Amino acid sequence: MATIFYTLVLLIFSNSFLGTYSLGVGINYGQIGNNLPSPSRVSILLGSLNISRVKLYDADPNVLTAFANTNVEFIIGLGNEYLQKMQDPQQAQIWIQQKVQPYIAQTRITCITVGNEVLGGVDPQLPAYLVPAMKAMYQALVNLGLSSQVYVTTAHSLQILKTSFPPSSGAFRDDLIQYIQPILAFHAQSNSPFLINAYPYFAYKSDPKNVQIEYLLFEPNSGSVDPGTNLKYDNMLYAQIDAVYSGMKALGHSDVQVRISETGWPSKGDVDEPGATVQNAGIYNRNLLQRMQQGQGTPAHPSQHIDIYVFALFNENMKPGPTSERNYGLYYPDGTPVYNLGVQGYLPLIDYSSSKKNALCIFRLIVLLLGSLLFA
Repeated sequence: MATIFYTLVLLIFSNSFLGTYSLGVGINYGQIGNNLPSPSRVSILLGSLNISRVKLYDADPNVLTAFANTNVEFIIGLGNEYLQKMQDPQQAQIWIQQKVQPYIAQTRITCITVGNEVLGGVDPQLPAYLVPAMKAMYQALVNLGLSSQVYVTTAHSLQILKTSFPPSSGAFRDDLIQYIQPILAFHAQSNSPFLINAYPYFAYKSDPKNVQIEYLLFEPNSGSVDPGTNLKYDNMLYAQIDAVYSGMKALGHSDVQVRISETGWPSKGDVDEPGATVQNAGIYNRNLLQRMQQGQGTPAHPSQHIDIYVFALFNENMKPGPTSERNYGLYYPDGTPVYNLGVQGYLPLIDYSSSKKNALCIFRLIVLLLGSLLFA
C-alpha cells in the first residue's frame, strides 16, 4: 500500500504526467440532445482523457462554470442568428460582458467563433454581417482589456473552395472572395487563425466507387502526387488543409494559420451513406490521433503544427438531418465508448454541485492517477 501511495505522490508532482497521456487534439462538445450527461460529469470524463481544449457552439454558462479551475481552454461560439445584431459595437460589448467576463477569471476562454459555416450557407444575407460582427467583437475585447487573452475568428465549411485538388491549385469560390479577403486581412491584423471544418467522409459518401477509402482513413494506400509541387499526399485531410493554404496565398496571405475546427467520421448512417460504420469511424479517429501525437505537418507545410478539434464528444440524438449527423460521437451519452480509441475515459454516475468543487478537484486527480496506472 505504501508503494502505491508513494507512486501516486510521484505522479502528482511529475511535470511530464499530463503531457504523457494527452490525446493531442481538442474536442467539439455539442449539446443537441435530451439525454446528455451534465457538464460537471463531462468535466470528469475529459479530465480522465486529459483533453485540455474544448470547443462549444455557444457560451453555455453551465459548462463554463463546471470547468472552472480545470485549466481547460475553451472556444466559445456566437450563433449565426446573432450576427446582424452583433454588428453594433455596443451590443458586442454587452455580449462580452455577459458571456465572457463573469467566467474568464476561473475558466480559460481563449477564442470566440463568430458564426459557423456562414459563407456558402443557406442564408444569403449572413455573409454581409460576418466581418462587421467579427470586428465589433474584437474591438469589444480591446475595450475591455481582453484582446490579449481571447482571439476572434469564424469557422468555414470546405464549400468555400472552388478547387481543392491538386492542393497547390486550391482556390476559393469567386462569389465568396469579397468576404474572404477582408476576413484574411482581419486574421493577419489580429493574429488569429483561419478555421475550417473538414470531413473527408463526405468525399466517400458522394462517390464511394471512385474514392479510395484508405486514402481518407489514413490507412496504407498508393497516395496521390500534386503535379504542381511533386509532393505526395497519403491522406485527404492534409491535402484539404494545403488547398486552403493555397487559396489564401492566391489572395496575398501567407501570414495566417489554418486550423481544423471540426473533423470526424460517423459510426452510423442511412442506406445512402456508405462507409458510415463503427469500424471506419474508429479507424479514422485512431489514425488521426496517432498522426497528431507524432506532431506531423502537411507535405506543403511540414514544420507547421496541425491543430485539430475532433467532432464530436457525444452522439447527439436531437440533431436534424441524416442519421450520420447524430452519430459522430466518440461516446454514447451514458459514457460508453462508441469504439476503442486506445484510451480509457471515465464518466461518473453522479453529479457534482458547485459546493463540492474541492472534492471534485481531488476526484479528477484520482481519476487521472488511476488512468495512468492502468495504462502504464
